[in-house]
Amino acid sequence: MQFYRRTLALPGVRTLLVLVFFARIPGTAAGMALTLHIAVTMDRGYGAAGTVGAVATIGIALGAPVLGRVVDRYGLRPMLVVTTIGEATFWVFARFMSYPMLLVCGFVGGLLVLPAMSIGRQAIAALVPEDLRRTAYSMDSVSTELSFMVGPAAAVLVSTQFSTQTALMAMAVGIVVVGCALYVVNPAVRSKAEKAAVEKVPRRVWLTPRLVGVLLVGAGAVFILAGTEVAIVAQMQHSGELSWTGVVVIVWSAGSAVGGLVYGALTRSYRQATLMAWLGVLTIPIGLAGGEWWWLMLALVPAAFLCAPTIAATGEEVARLAPPAARGEATGLQSSAFTLGAAAGAPLVGFVVDHASPGWGFAIAGIGGVLVAGLAWVLAARQKEEAPIVVSPDTVAAKH
Repeated sequence: MQFYRRTLALPGVRTLLVLVFFARIPGTAAGMALTLHIAVTMDRGYGAAGTVGAVATIGIALGAPVLGRVVDRYGLRPMLVVTTIGEATFWVFARFMSYPMLLVCGFVGGLLVLPAMSIGRQAIAALVPEDLRRTAYSMDSVSTELSFMVGPAAAVLVSTQFSTQTALMAMAVGIVVVGCALYVVNPAVRSKAEKAAVEKVPRRVWLTPRLVGVLLVGAGAVFILAGTEVAIVAQMQHSGELSWTGVVVIVWSAGSAVGGLVYGALTRSYRQATLMAWLGVLTIPIGLAGGEWWWLMLALVPAAFLCAPTIAATGEEVARLAPPAARGEATGLQSSAFTLGAAAGAPLVGFVVDHASPGWGFAIAGIGGVLVAGLAWVLAARQKEEAPIVVSPDTVAAKH
């Protein structure tokens, strides 16, 4: 536990972890609140809700690197002002919008989503020395798991106990509170040494095949997680035990959190492609667990242990390979990779489940992850193991 004690003793780390945990809750609740409003209150069905979600996802994927670049050039606060006003405005007026308007504004709202995930990862890289980043990113992954347990449940609670219109307004209030809190605290996105030595680096210098491979691993990991979530629901419905789904998902998330804590206490890091390959391999046979719901729950545990470590290792490697001057854009690309992985995993596995069986859903999610891990290995093989980029005029000139 010495790594955790040392990390938590660093100035600003405890405040950051608490802040980003609460900052991520509105984002994790957004999809559920919007889905319930469109599918239930507007009576447009889940397909229509999924279409709006897909359009918003495209906006998020396109906007994240741009917002990161804004942080690199102008700092955190200007970006927070734009995204807080933009996203809160969407949620205030969403309850009055027709379905076609939601399609259009969902894309614009996605472009302006407040990037709480990216902010947390950037701040960790600035506050935590490299030898403790594995532990810090592991805690960040556990925090993310917890926020995903709280956010959707809160959206369902408000929507069912009050109304979906109330839930949408609560989203607007939550975004404003989060944006103001981040603005006041203004977590550092570069250390003092990095600010003093910062120098612009062309994208082709730092966006190497190895970093692209890391981003692919991030997309592949979330592909597995999104696909597994769909397959869990399908399996529980198929076995007639849908009421136990919440328990299964909670145990699955708890297993991931435990795995993240264990990974953060290790004395060495493991390659992201290796972790994700094992995550995929352990996901493939989950569908073989038949019988009662607790068999499925137990079958999920081995793969669950590798979920948070894989995400944590990806964040650690992005922070290592990206120069401080481009860290915002790099973490934005990481967020885009996560978003696209989820956007691909859920519908693909859903299609397989509809035309085959829930067991094949787990298999496809795992096989997809293994294939992406293999592609990441190929990209890494094209480039020798590299040290973190040292920004200097010679480094930049050598690439021109």
